[in-house]
Amino acid sequence: MDQTSAPKNRLKEAECWVFDLDNTLYPSTSDLFPQVDKKMTRFIADFLDLDIQAAGELRRTYYLEYGTTLSGLMALHDMKPDVFLDFVHDIDLAAVTPDPRLNQALSRLPGRKVIFTNGPTNHAERILSRLSIGHHFEDIYDIVGADYIPKPKPEPYDALVRRCNITPSRSVMVEDLARNLAPAADLGMATVWVRPERLRDQDDPVPDYIDHVADDLAQWLGALTVE
Repeated sequence: MDQTSAPKNRLKEAECWVFDLDNTLYPSTSDLFPQVDKKMTRFIADFLDLDIQAAGELRRTYYLEYGTTLSGLMALHDMKPDVFLDFVHDIDLAAVTPDPRLNQALSRLPGRKVIFTNGPTNHAERILSRLSIGHHFEDIYDIVGADYIPKPKPEPYDALVRRCNITPSRSVMVEDLARNLAPAADLGMATVWVRPERLRDQDDPVPDYIDHVADDLAQWLGALTVE
């Protein structure tokens, strides 16, 4: 499925591709985030001396109000982020395996490629290694580099453009969370939504700021690069 606002020839001429990491470069069905959610809940329970149910409710509240649970903990509890990030991303990555289709598609895709993630660099490096695609990316812009300001707040997008010398009008952002594409579109980037499987059968309209929808990223990129 494609919207009409950004024709595919614009994608083929892109100078830079900005990829989210989690649930974008690997399928959301890999279920890594339930592991992260459980570890965040456990961390909050221990850090604030709460029971698991109360900690889980607080985790969801902070995510909705601050963009990430981490941001809420930092803002309201003066929590040091490094211990939290190390703890919650210490997860089993066995479900993430090399993806030859994605590797081939990225090999054929012209333009520079960078990672833009709300997670830490070491987590991104582990994921890229599991997928065997790390060699395609020239930079990882993570939550630490963004001074812990998460997507979709506009500040890290502006900082990414400066750091990676990106021309937004000649760039593409690929992301599984639709709301995180809005700031990229505001900057002038073409946007590709990697739609989570749980949303594929719903009839909700696709937001206007999304130019293209990919239900299978490797397949979608592969089709783009052979046309």
